[in-house]
Amino acid sequence: MAKAVRFYETGGPEVLRYEDVEVGEPGPGQVRLRHVAVGLNYADTYFRNGTYAIPLPNGMGVEASGVVQAVGEGVTNVEVGDRVTYTGFLNTLGAYSTERLIPAAPLIKLPETISFETAAAMTMRGLTSSYLMRRIYDFKAGDSILLHAAAGGVGLIVSQWAKLLGLNVIGTVSTEQKAEIARAHGCDHTINYSHEDVAARVRELTDGVGVNVVFDSVGKNTFEGSLNSLKRRGLMVCVGTASGPIPAFDPVMLAMKGSLFLTRPALADYISDPAEKAALAGELFDHVGSGRIKIEINQHYALQDAVQAHRDLESRKTTGSSIFVI
Repeated sequence: MAKAVRFYETGGPEVLRYEDVEVGEPGPGQVRLRHVAVGLNYADTYFRNGTYAIPLPNGMGVEASGVVQAVGEGVTNVEVGDRVTYTGFLNTLGAYSTERLIPAAPLIKLPETISFETAAAMTMRGLTSSYLMRRIYDFKAGDSILLHAAAGGVGLIVSQWAKLLGLNVIGTVSTEQKAEIARAHGCDHTINYSHEDVAARVRELTDGVGVNVVFDSVGKNTFEGSLNSLKRRGLMVCVGTASGPIPAFDPVMLAMKGSLFLTRPALADYISDPAEKAALAGELFDHVGSGRIKIEINQHYALQDAVQAHRDLESRKTTGSSIFVI
């Protein structure tokens, strides 16, 4: 019998349950997928704690890789035996499982150059990094970015990609160990936000000008400092709220701080078109497969250890990517 992590109420990591589940046969447009590795993402905690409201009980996780075991009527994009990976939102919820039914549409075929473990560690983070680097802003060599959580899964990929584009990368971290990791993956400068004023330090590093773009996955605690780090007409990209939701603010503040731009993008809107998803995935797989971008899997968990994995993630004990190995 298959195993899955499910939850019946919102709350802390302790609400997660490791259970037996019946999988069944795929219906029209579905496949039955055997997982090899499953991704652990901060977004998972938003489902668990109720930030993202969903009907309960429900499954956990939105990203995994594995092998197609059976296909339902009308499925043409994959076949039995295909190596695939996926990420998404509500249409892929339930990834914390050994085997499952899933719509075929989100599945992406894996090239032989990408392992299952690497795919599970990078599909969401990698596609996020791909659209941040290739769709959000028209970067030119010499531009500067401020990257929060630079030693995290997205941070390490963005840092490496940014250097391929010739950008100046300033990353924020919480410890010297994370600073070393961030610098080893492309950060030109690191700022320890636990004892440094981020905005003031950014101004020092940019001769008072500020950065072109801020990628902020922290939210509440860093929002104002991020805005204060931007150059005139710079772009603030809110890509997460790890410290809590951004407080309400008067948009006039954007004008007062230099006619700033602000966006809150979602991955789903950049991979909803199959052609665009294929383009973003193709460029990502090419960089990773060639070794130009390295994926750091620094934490491995068993699926039954999901509670501890969530505790580690929320306490910021993790660096790089984390996966469950089936």
